[in-house]
Amino acid sequence: MKYDFDQVIDRTDTHSVKWDKNLLEEFFGTSDALPLWVADMDFLCPQPVVEAVTRKATEGIYGYSWHKTPEYFDAIIRWMSRRHGWNIDKESIVFSPGIVPAIDIMIRTFSNIGEKVIIQSPVYYPFFSAVQNNGRQLLTNQLKYENKRYTIDFEDFEEKAKDPLTKIFILCSPHNPVGRVWSEDELKKMGDICLENDVLVISDEIWHDLILTGNKHIIFSNISEEFADKSITCTAPSKTFNMAGLQTSNIIISNEKTREEFNFDISRRNNLGIPNAFGIVALMAAYNEGEEWLSQVLEYIEGNFGFLQNFLEDKLPDVDMVGPEGTYLAWLDFSFLGMNDEDRKEFLLKKAKVALDSGGIFGPGGEGFERINVACPKTILEECMNWIYNAIKEEKK
Repeated sequence: MKYDFDQVIDRTDTHSVKWDKNLLEEFFGTSDALPLWVADMDFLCPQPVVEAVTRKATEGIYGYSWHKTPEYFDAIIRWMSRRHGWNIDKESIVFSPGIVPAIDIMIRTFSNIGEKVIIQSPVYYPFFSAVQNNGRQLLTNQLKYENKRYTIDFEDFEEKAKDPLTKIFILCSPHNPVGRVWSEDELKKMGDICLENDVLVISDEIWHDLILTGNKHIIFSNISEEFADKSITCTAPSKTFNMAGLQTSNIIISNEKTREEFNFDISRRNNLGIPNAFGIVALMAAYNEGEEWLSQVLEYIEGNFGFLQNFLEDKLPDVDMVGPEGTYLAWLDFSFLGMNDEDRKEFLLKKAKVALDSGGIFGPGGEGFERINVACPKTILEECMNWIYNAIKEEKK
């Protein structure tokens, strides 16, 4: 089946976080802005997913649902083996309605108040609140940026891991927002440091299927048995197949004791063990029948990245784009404007009329940047960039 990703779908009255005018007003102070911020796609889900959810809807009864069936586990196991060469068993899979609540629970389960958690900024901003709102201390291992590429400051990382109060490292792999797909050598080096210092690795790999040509995603826990024993891998079909609203994710934990502790906390202490009825059938359809759609959407996303790069080179050469390796998030350096994050946000909203994610919310190192979601019809991306170009051109007069 050939999918049409050029189709523009009106999402303004669909309770979409990205497009809802009331939410835009709340978050940006205006509803009159083109939104390319929230990390979901403006594309229809794979047809098998739509059909599976439609069949479920026609049942007419949406009571409590249960996911622990051979079909559910087999879909996950086969996908991970086929796409990533990662062989897991059903016992290692723990359901969660989302990765963010799961990480919050992991922090409470595997560390104590006052202990420390490492993150690598600029990074997905809920990591900050997950640490600080649970009474833990935040250790920021800021990524190094040069020549439009990010690398890890291993000396600083090791120093922070050696702190006896450091208990957890939250790895973002691939990295949101900078788009790095970490190499096996980088992952090994971080993993070895964590092993030496008894630091648990929580590996958020929600973007692991969205890898651009020339790059290869390595599952952290698949590198060695030692890494698997001292890590937790967070997965979901939500970014891959554009079904975040179905709130279905799977946390993979090899270590039996770690798994039992987390499973107890998520299902008993926090009562989050009952899945979304539509999420169950959507996951199975996506993993079993969604591969062709994924191939086509990746090709389209790469085309949008290519368009964006060419646009910047032709019209906005002072704006640098970090070379994308994974995700559908472009990370653009607007620091040449000489504005702080708040002023730039106001400029882009009022003059360009676009709603983006300002770099400062991703923590130290994000200043001067904007995150743009390119998983949309090319005409929307083109409109966004033309509006930005015209606003900057007018500002320079």
